[in-house]
Order: sequence, then C-alpha cells, then structure tokens
Amino acid sequence: MLTKRFHFLFQSTKGLVLVAVAMISLVTALWGMLSGPMVEWGVTDAIVNLTGMDLVPAEREGRIILLYHTIAVTVVAIEVYLITGILPMRDHERTMINGTITVGYLTTMIFGLWFGYFGHNFVFHGLYLFGLSLVFFAGILLTIALWPFRKEYYVKDPAYAHTRRGVDLERLAFFTMAVATLGSALFGAVTGSFWGSGHEAFLAEDLIREPHKTTLQLAIIGHLHIMLTLIGVAIALIIGRWFDFKGPLHKIAMPFMIIGTLIITFGAWAVVPFETIAHYIIYGGSVLVLLSGLFLVIFAWRKLIRDGLAEKGIEKGNFVQGLKALLRDPLRFGSTWQMVFMNFNVSFVGIFVAVKLDEIFRVWPAREERIILTGHWHVLSAIIATIILFYYADLAGLKGRARQIFGWVLIIASDVAFGAATVFEMKRLFVSEAEQQPIVNMTMLLIEIGLALVLIILAVFMVWRLVDLFKRKGRWTAELAEEGLDTLPKSPISLTTPLGSNPKSEAEVQS
Repeated sequence: MLTKRFHFLFQSTKGLVLVAVAMISLVTALWGMLSGPMVEWGVTDAIVNLTGMDLVPAEREGRIILLYHTIAVTVVAIEVYLITGILPMRDHERTMINGTITVGYLTTMIFGLWFGYFGHNFVFHGLYLFGLSLVFFAGILLTIALWPFRKEYYVKDPAYAHTRRGVDLERLAFFTMAVATLGSALFGAVTGSFWGSGHEAFLAEDLIREPHKTTLQLAIIGHLHIMLTLIGVAIALIIGRWFDFKGPLHKIAMPFMIIGTLIITFGAWAVVPFETIAHYIIYGGSVLVLLSGLFLVIFAWRKLIRDGLAEKGIEKGNFVQGLKALLRDPLRFGSTWQMVFMNFNVSFVGIFVAVKLDEIFRVWPAREERIILTGHWHVLSAIIATIILFYYADLAGLKGRARQIFGWVLIIASDVAFGAATVFEMKRLFVSEAEQQPIVNMTMLLIEIGLALVLIILAVFMVWRLVDLFKRKGRWTAELAEEGLDTLPKSPISLTTPLGSNPKSEAEVQS
C-alpha cells in the first residue's frame, strides 16, 4: 500500500497537486511568522530561535527573492500538472514533464530556502539553481508536447475556436503562453547571472523614485511583470477548460488571448530598450487579455445560471432564481468571480495610478507609493492562488456542505482581506496622514482576519486530505484508479485526458 500511496502522490495529477499545495502551505505557515504583525507580537523571535534561522538585516532582499522564487516555481508546477491533466498528450510526455518539474521545484524550494535562511552553504545555492534548470527543462518538454499543429490534436467540433485547417486555437493559446514563459524566464535568468558583477539584489518597489535605472534593473522589473501575468494567463485558460468554454465567445476570446499574450510579453521585454513606450505596449496587450477573461466570465455565468435552472426544472427563471442558480456552487462561481474582483482591486487601481502618477502619486511620500506597488502585486498573486484553490477543491472531490463552507469562506474572507488591502493602499486619497490611524487600524485588522480565515480553511482542507491518505481504502484509491495507476501502466502512445476534460479533438474521442 505504501507503493500505491507513492504512485498517487507522485504520479497522479491529483496527488502531484496535493503535494505541491501542501509544500506551499507549509512554507506560507512558517515564513508567514516572519511578517510584520508577528514581529510585534514576539512570534518571529520565537520562530527564529526555534528553527535557527540566520536573518542578517543586510541580506533581507536576497532572502525575499529566494522565498518568492520558491513559491512562484511551485505555483508554476501546479499549473503544469493541471495542463498535462486536461490537455491530450502522449503518456510518456506527461510522465516526463511531471517527473522533471516535480524534482525541479522540490529541489528549488528545499535548497533555496535552506541557503537563504539557514546559513549560506553555496552547494545548496548550486542545487537551487539546478532545480530551476530542471523546471525550465520541464517547460521545454511541455512546449514540445503542446505543439498544436499535429493532426491528432485538430478540432473536429466547430463550436470550439479553430483555424480553417482545424488547428485548436485554445491549444495554441496554451502553447503561446508556454513559449512566452520560457523566454521570460530566460529574461530573468540572464540578468541573474550578473549577480556580483555589476548587479546586486534589490526589490522592485525600492526603485520607484530612482530617475535612472540600470539595464539589469529594468530587466528584472520586466521579468517580474511578465511572469506573474503569464501565470494568470495560464490559470484563465485552465478555468476555461473546466467550464468547457466554447461557442461564439470562445472563438473571439482565444485569438484575443494569443495576440494579447504576445503583445504583453514583447512589451515586458521592451522595458529594457524602450522603458516609456513599453508600458503602452503592455497596456494594449492587457486590454486583449482582459477582454478574453471577460468573455470567459460571461460564458461561465450563463452556463451556471442555465444549468442551475435546469436542475430545478425551470425553463426561464426570474432574477432571484437566476441569482440563486449562479451562486449555488461557490467553487465554480468563485473561480470566475475572483477574475471580476481582481479588476477592482488590481487592474483598475493599476491603471488609475499609472494615469495619475505624476499628478497625484509622485506628490505623496515615497513610502505611500511603495505601499501601492507592493500591495498591487501581492493581491494579484493571492487572487490567482485562490482561483487555483477553487479548481483544486473541485478536483479533489469536495462536495455537499463542506464544499459550500470551503467555497464561501474562501470567497468572503479573501475578498475582505484584498479589499481592505486596496483601501489601505489608496488611503491617502481620502484621509490625511495625521488622521489615518483609524483607517490603518481597521484595514490591518480586516486583512489579518481575512487571511487567517483563508489559512484556517485551507488547513482544514489539507488535514482532510491527509487523514484520507492514511485510510486503506480512502478517496485516494479511487482517484488513483481513475487515472489507471493502480494497475498496469497505460500505453505510451495513449492520448487520454485523466481529468475528464471536454473532448474536442478526434484523438480525445477515440481514446
């Protein structure tokens, strides 16, 4: 049975995602003890003394860079697992991709954090870089597997976006995202190779008032922008597969997503030679990607309402009935609602700040502008994380009352925290520094309560999965059987999709 558990955790899609989510949860729980409020309460000192962390103040930026990279790489691994699970590809390709990226992100996380926080053994730093190299190689393997111009992947159902020859535009969007991610990773890696030779560790928010930035600093800023954007593009495409996105909106959305991804990527790379113009290029690409996301939300909400009414036997419901149908499943609703909520907390705020930068925000103290920039990226990354959790909770089979509680706590708690963070970022618009303390106290309290509830509900969910793993015939055995890993290996030329995604190509139907 230990062998079967190993197969579940490190070969099945659900098991691989479970391990990665667990690793991020552990890192978030432990390293979250080093945050501001924990310092004030004395928790940080206790954790540092207990674990033996070596927190030299002058090395803070380097430690944070290592921490962010380990978490980001693990999130990328989760998205890769989901992509290999929902898109048709040969089993040997899926196995190679998943195996390579698993070893890569675990090596990166373990040795990167070990090097950064527990003394600087440069062997561990080398292993950290080796792990990143494996993740990059897994990306190359994924890109090859996603090649959309193989005839077996052509679309046969005209409801899905495709070219005249039948090339699947959704698969092309995945492929474009993967290629852009590889190029953008190199964009940062080449810059990182200059560390100690004209380039020093820094945080992007520390450079906001610097009138002249070096080429290497601009490259890192571009790298930060594009990598998080591409992670968001990937999860949007994954959610589209979850909802079986198709029809007229799908045929418009996929070209927009492909072109928008290319434009944003080019704009981020162009930050180095054309800093000012590059931002306008990024804005143009962002509009296309956001429109694609909007079309997905419209399709998804229509589907949720239509299916909900059909379950009740209602042919055409009124507003209240439609609203109940829309909200009946918090996991599916939440994944798309967060895309809408993101615009009010990230996109619109970012655009407003950019438009009024010189007129309003550059007049403020640098600390206030730094808060906006830091909060902007943290909220965006956290919203993406909640969307992944909605998808994985459904994938893990959460049902009934537990599904309702998990979904609504995650929606309400996270949105309260993110909304409060946005108010805190923009507080100087409506309150002076001398009168800000009540607003600061309230927003900080809401952020802490909201994030605490998110972490608690996630911990309960993870404990449920852990307890199930110890059961001889737990849910994990059924999930293992679903992917055919409890018996003999599947044929290496199979084109199966173990997560039961919508069949679009002839190969999927035949398999």
